[in-house]
Amino acid sequence: MEEYMRIALVTSGYYMLTTMSFIGMGEIVTKEAFDWVISDPKIITASAVICRLMDDISSHKFEQKRGHVASGIECYMKQYGASEEEAYDEFQKQVVDAWRDINEEFLRPTVVPMPLLMRVLNLSRVMDVIYTGGDGYTHVGKVMKNNVASLLIHPIV
Repeated sequence: MEEYMRIALVTSGYYMLTTMSFIGMGEIVTKEAFDWVISDPKIITASAVICRLMDDISSHKFEQKRGHVASGIECYMKQYGASEEEAYDEFQKQVVDAWRDINEEFLRPTVVPMPLLMRVLNLSRVMDVIYTGGDGYTHVGKVMKNNVASLLIHPIV
């Protein structure tokens, strides 16, 4: 894994979010489960890649207008002499590869129960919904408001 990517993942907080999502799940979360998390399993790294890169792709232009100079896109462009479009394409390719890694990990037996793996998958799914088609986190629009309302206010029972 490239150094710019490792730094982005470590500083992003997605590993912490994944680990924190296990709290309150009861006896299914054992010491072995937390040992598994800190062993840097491929599925958690893939989830963090999806989360980090989708965020970088969708928020890059807005952050640059606000004067944010540190971004994954900018780092990639500088490190590889790439254009903005080439950086976007590479990040999107890595997101696709990360989804493939997640799918592969679900096909292999693991030491952790399926509900824990589902937490990892669901974090990736949420980020996909938030960042596909724009930065739905920073610029909450009608689509995201409808998503939240259908989940929390008008759920299907």
